[in-house]
Amino acid sequence: MAAVDPSIYEKFIVESADGNRTVDISQGVVGFIYYENILAPSVTGTVVVVNTGGTIEGDDGKKQGIYNGLPLRGGERVMIKIAGNSKTNNGLDFTKDPTQYFYIGSISNVTVDAEKEIFTLHLISRESITNQTVRVGRKFPTSQTISDSVSDIIKDYLKSDKIGTIDTTQNKYGFIGNLKKPFAIITWLASKSVAYNGPGKDSTAGFLFYQTQQGFNFRSVDNLIDQSPFGEDYTYSPGVVKFDEPSKDFKIIKYAIDRNQDLLGKLQRGAYSSERYYINPVSFKPDIRHFKSSDYMGQDGIKNLGDEQIALPNISDDDSKSLGDLPTRIFVGMLDVGTIEKTTTDKGWNDPVERNADPAKTQAQSMMRYNQLMSQVAEITVPLNTNLTAGTIIRCIFPSIDREKKKSPDTQSSGLYMISELAHYFDGKGSYTKLKIVRDSSGRKW
Repeated sequence: MAAVDPSIYEKFIVESADGNRTVDISQGVVGFIYYENILAPSVTGTVVVVNTGGTIEGDDGKKQGIYNGLPLRGGERVMIKIAGNSKTNNGLDFTKDPTQYFYIGSISNVTVDAEKEIFTLHLISRESITNQTVRVGRKFPTSQTISDSVSDIIKDYLKSDKIGTIDTTQNKYGFIGNLKKPFAIITWLASKSVAYNGPGKDSTAGFLFYQTQQGFNFRSVDNLIDQSPFGEDYTYSPGVVKFDEPSKDFKIIKYAIDRNQDLLGKLQRGAYSSERYYINPVSFKPDIRHFKSSDYMGQDGIKNLGDEQIALPNISDDDSKSLGDLPTRIFVGMLDVGTIEKTTTDKGWNDPVERNADPAKTQAQSMMRYNQLMSQVAEITVPLNTNLTAGTIIRCIFPSIDREKKKSPDTQSSGLYMISELAHYFDGKGSYTKLKIVRDSSGRKW
């Protein structure tokens, strides 16, 4: 798992679009990057290839390069297996099943001359292609939970059994697909979802739909925050990683803060407080609500990564009101009372048990949750660790800035973070992992 350990490409096989030819490009791969992101529905990859000799026999019997000999034009399947380079590093394996293979989405930076060829392959998952070829047109009943609808879309439309974790939702929702793409519908449903945490227990709206090595995940932000952190702590210790250093695998080599708060942006999006104006299409009665994040901050139902409560400043003459009480955006829309059902009545909205959806609640809560999660954003570089995935909680230790020789952990910046983006870098000289980590509040929480 150390940055000084080289990558070992066991398999890097490209199959022609017609399936008649294959070529092993492992000897020519000079760099491979594997990506995951909690805001992206699919994993991706990038491969840089340098080939210095004739590799494939052409129709005329002469040896040709890979780019024109296979040829590479997009859509070819790629099988990748990279060995783990330490006892605790499992490596990557996308060869166990054809559904795991990558596909070439595009090719760039192509240079071909008499002595060598250089090109970059941009890899996508099979489901990314399927997502462009199908549309969801069926009706999903109001009696079905959102999580069950998500599972149905992944299995029936994306034709995938690569399912990681699907958190059960407490709310049901009926809708028509309207011939939208699967990824678009699931992402749309994520903002309407509330996690089920047991009878009588409430949760904050806001889900994330993303893919990792384990498959597709539909996770509640609250549940992700509440999960156990990765087994080892990461400690900031810049400098060269020595091969024989006992703690080398869990060092933070580089660390930089991208952003700490975006007050104006959150106010513009109405993340703290907003007015919600909705019309009931059955009764034509208006439904007006004032969402205040101050009603949710500090409650047991709100999970935070930091140990400090989220504090919002008071800027009005009335010191009793903070930004969590003052609306900064107005939302207008039509209520969904279940009009796709034959028996639809005004009761479908007025009765909380039969209510199809409550956008005034879920939209406001999810807006708050998404924006709050990204309050603090940092980038760190660590020795390669393929056991880490997007959505994982890790514990980071950053030393305090003082004149003491023995540095103690900084109580504000140290603590729990969520991995929002991940990139595993592999090359012949060494391998490492870059992480974008986020959290919603300050303070060290163990």
